[in-house]
Amino acid sequence: MKKLVIGILAHVDAGKTTLSEGMLYLSGKIGKLGRVDKGDAYLDTFELERARGITIFSKQAVFEIEDTQITLLDTPGHVDFSAEMERTLKILDYAILVVSGSDGIQGHTKTLWRLLTIYQIPVFLFINKMDQNGTNRDKLMSELKTQLDDGCIDFGQAGIETFLEQLATCEEGLLETYLETGQIDKEQIKKAVRERSVFPCFFGAALKLEGILPFMQSLVEYAVIPAYKEEFGAKIFKIARDEQGNRLTYMKLTGGKLKVKDILKNHDWEEKVNQIRVYSGQKFEAVNELEAGSVCAVIGLSNTKPGEGLGTEKASEAPILEPVLYYQLILPEGCDVRAMLPKLRQIEEEEPELHLVWEEQLQEIQAQIMGEVQIEILQSLIQSRFGVWIEFGPGKIVYKETIGDKVEGVGHFEPLRHYAEVHLLLEPGEPGSGLVFGTDCSEDVLGKSYQRLILTHLEEKVHKGVLTGSAITDMRITLIAGRAHIKHTEGGDFREATYRAVRQGLKEAVSVLLEPYYAFQLELPENMVGRAMTDIEKMFGTCEISHTGGGFTVLTGSAPVVAMRNYQKEVTAYTKGQGKLFCSLKGYEPCHNTQEVIESIGYDSERDLANPTGSVFCAHGAGFLVEWDKVKDYMHLEGYYQKKSVSLTTPQNQSSYTEERTISLDEIDQIINSTYNANQGKKVIWKNRRPARESYQEPVTYVRQQKESKEEYLLVDGYNVIHAWTELSELAVDNMDGARMKLLDILSNYQGIKKSQIIVVFDAYRLEGHQEETLDYFNIHVVYTKEAQTADQYIEKFAHDNQHKYNITVATSDGLQQIIIRGAGSAILSARELKEEIDRVNERTMEEFQEKRGRDRSYLIDALTEGAKQKVEEIRNQNKESE
Repeated sequence: MKKLVIGILAHVDAGKTTLSEGMLYLSGKIGKLGRVDKGDAYLDTFELERARGITIFSKQAVFEIEDTQITLLDTPGHVDFSAEMERTLKILDYAILVVSGSDGIQGHTKTLWRLLTIYQIPVFLFINKMDQNGTNRDKLMSELKTQLDDGCIDFGQAGIETFLEQLATCEEGLLETYLETGQIDKEQIKKAVRERSVFPCFFGAALKLEGILPFMQSLVEYAVIPAYKEEFGAKIFKIARDEQGNRLTYMKLTGGKLKVKDILKNHDWEEKVNQIRVYSGQKFEAVNELEAGSVCAVIGLSNTKPGEGLGTEKASEAPILEPVLYYQLILPEGCDVRAMLPKLRQIEEEEPELHLVWEEQLQEIQAQIMGEVQIEILQSLIQSRFGVWIEFGPGKIVYKETIGDKVEGVGHFEPLRHYAEVHLLLEPGEPGSGLVFGTDCSEDVLGKSYQRLILTHLEEKVHKGVLTGSAITDMRITLIAGRAHIKHTEGGDFREATYRAVRQGLKEAVSVLLEPYYAFQLELPENMVGRAMTDIEKMFGTCEISHTGGGFTVLTGSAPVVAMRNYQKEVTAYTKGQGKLFCSLKGYEPCHNTQEVIESIGYDSERDLANPTGSVFCAHGAGFLVEWDKVKDYMHLEGYYQKKSVSLTTPQNQSSYTEERTISLDEIDQIINSTYNANQGKKVIWKNRRPARESYQEPVTYVRQQKESKEEYLLVDGYNVIHAWTELSELAVDNMDGARMKLLDILSNYQGIKKSQIIVVFDAYRLEGHQEETLDYFNIHVVYTKEAQTADQYIEKFAHDNQHKYNITVATSDGLQQIIIRGAGSAILSARELKEEIDRVNERTMEEFQEKRGRDRSYLIDALTEGAKQKVEEIRNQNKESE
């Protein structure tokens, strides 16, 4: 049987679900007509939908027209659920766009038309509610042609001569055929519809079943049945859960067959199909096998995502419609955020546009929301599924950032025994183009596998801008050069270098803050136009009069979302309910109050530890951090815009020194010993910090630097050390308090010898409501972290904030933390090395004491007077004689 997948779309309240109901009834799929207002529509399967009378989730119904099986996908019409609708578009063969005959083309209708154009989906239009007073067929057709496309043709006039004339004007091939023969073949019309040159329009009243049957017959008459490949392919468009909590992966098969027990896989997962369901309304049929052209829900896949492609299908592009507001999720008192966040992630799987984020600095969960209606639905959904009522804070604007000029970003990551360098070209893109990644790097410079890895790292992360920390967009990022080390490059090295290259480039570029803009259509009485235009000007918007008639004027234009988001209430008030405002997201444009926004957000790009702007280089066996504005002085590859000049002097941007002199033989020996023999001999706790004056393979001129004396700080990750030292870990099994006190005693004694500042940090992040606590234990400092803050986080922040004030060494055996601390310019000790150093210091102190004790020993005779000494000597002599 022939198969078609058709989606039905509309502005809210245009009668979309009513039309779906009529098509199902006339096809014989259902025996009784349901109604939205009565809550018994076939496709309104959720209680929330029945209660509100709107479609919230996309659903499907399967029915037949003649010899064609139609899978009809009913999509949400409310703007707050546009993301759900857009995900469905990506699997459609054709779309039905429902327009209200009484309201005409509304704001969201234009948004839908724009999406259908972008995704190149052929469209049939059904103009509904033609039974209402005031509807005018000719006027509506004129409106469709001017506001949507001139290819909109009234197919209700098929057979009339003017019908063929209108068709002929839509496409050059149709015109030639019509001029030659006076007729147009049906196959040519089908081809023109498929290629979006012609858009068939039909008129009717869905509630009364008027015009639906001829519309259905024309649907299959003028649609081209897609041809599918033999090889398996599928597009995933939705994730949901059934009443039993089973995870459902909705997909359209675009090639081959799918059977139960088949193994499906993608780049990072491989899972088995346990069940295949074909839904129609609330009910489903479990099948063992499906062919291409079918839409189904699969059970057994736990790692799938909307937009993912399987088999021969590639992943879909990022959605065009996205939320422009973000809200804080306020959990009820006593609700554990760590227990609730994984549950909310289930909702995010189903609604990816939520972009749930745990903001560590603010200690809050944030989500991106389309509007107030979506908030109410989410609250009800979370309450019914998890039994928790969540409040939402006030909405804030989702800003974005781009760049205004072309720059090269360089990232280098080279802690000891690691190596990667990445050069990226960052260029401004067209507005609305998003992020485009590519490569223009020879495989002679960097291997193909490494190039693919870098592109993966570019795509896997939301990269933050440097003005407000907002996501970047509308840019082309091209890999132009890179370098790996045959021995030292490891898996995560290119990730670090890639992220740092993006950030370094953004710091060099002229950044532009973007804010979301609404495209609006404002209908109001003629005598209110002046007030409206003044308001829009105050909102930093623009507008023009679209048309006037019947005492009403329609204004169209655009304005910042932040200014217009609550304007509907004002319109209703000053027009006494006569005004109507329709808004749709136009896109992102330069912010109208950039400096004000930057100051209010207060983002500091150089204090964002999770997104470093500098790079890590290595010299003399130790990594050191280079700030973003000096990275290109140390980079190992040539720059994109100019070749590095080969120079024997220090880089221009490096700190100036007071005196330059020649190097003595003793100094040469010292340099050789500190480089060639750097890894020999005993390790010392306080490591020398030498500024790296040399690039990767270039000679340098050594100059004398006036060294600054800094106070020494040792930070100890308490529990990490306890579990690493055998004597303490054994004690901790029975008495953790005892192990803590013993560690503090050992470090206190050590501080008495070294005279440095010691801070011991213990995790207390699991203690609900615990505030950060600092106390002194004899001569050392002890810190217990606050709730939701780990010892790692405290130490990393301290090291970052104080790296220029103190010489900091961190004692921990956590590998990831060691890399981060090295990158912050601090020295590292493992727990074992700390133990060895303490034992060595104690042993040396004891030896010095014993040596001094032997050298300074006192005798009783030294305290006697000369006379007493003579008498003692006489007695000794007498004793000898008597012997």
